[in-house]
Amino acid sequence: MSEKIQKVLARAGKGSRREMEQAIEDGRVSVNDKVVQIGERVNENDVLKLDGHLVKIKAVDDIPCRVLIYHKPLSEVSTRNDPQGRKTVFDRLPPLKNGRWVSVGRLDINTTGLMLFTTDGELANRLMHPTHEIEREYAVRVFGEVNDAIIQKLRMGIELDDGPANFTKVKFHGGEGINRWYHVTLSEGRNREVRRMWESQGVQVSRLSRIRYGEIQLPRNLPQGGWAELEIKDINYLRKLVQLKPVSMVKAVDANNKIKNIKANRIRKAIRKSELRQARPAEKSKRSRKRV
Repeated sequence: MSEKIQKVLARAGKGSRREMEQAIEDGRVSVNDKVVQIGERVNENDVLKLDGHLVKIKAVDDIPCRVLIYHKPLSEVSTRNDPQGRKTVFDRLPPLKNGRWVSVGRLDINTTGLMLFTTDGELANRLMHPTHEIEREYAVRVFGEVNDAIIQKLRMGIELDDGPANFTKVKFHGGEGINRWYHVTLSEGRNREVRRMWESQGVQVSRLSRIRYGEIQLPRNLPQGGWAELEIKDINYLRKLVQLKPVSMVKAVDANNKIKNIKANRIRKAIRKSELRQARPAEKSKRSRKRV
């Protein structure tokens, strides 16, 4: 049975379906040594290549589905490579022998909290698609006067530059004066949407963190910059949300980094080691420039 090429590439972990559609448009994908166009399909006996490299066509059941939860810190960007050389959310993720991690959406550089990464590009694509309306919950610290009329407007809906938006829930979570914390929930992930909604009411967001995606909560003991692998029940919960078949076995990235085995001190040590490894190439480069 033939399948759309971008779907096969996404399932193989080469990127999200949207990224693979762009790769096809850019002429980077071939089948049987012929550059393909959007809409073409591939069979299991065809020779599929991305950037000249062979991509093995596998059935759904042959590809292990892994999902990581990551606690994003400030100042990391959500792109795979940054032209400005800033740290990215991919820098600390565990390496894979085959495929690559695909992010489920993004958080902007000044937002912290929960991010999901998976080896299954089709799962990532469906989780990001707005038709599934998966709830996201954020903890927000705002600076400014907030009254009942503003809360009502945010719940009922306001008009942004890219269309109407509203919070499905707004709950006060403490604070005094003009610095207050709220937990807000919405069912889409438009660019800087939470910030823009508050700012439309003349209120400044001073801190923002995503704490929940669907029923997946950010663990309290997972430090910033740390990751853990979801249990199979949580993976199948995400797959059920987007009408994908459940999986029966998941190959662990690191059994010690399962959600149920999170040890904050050990994860912090791993983060520090990762930062040292990233710093060494930069130090070598500086020393070499001084010699010249």
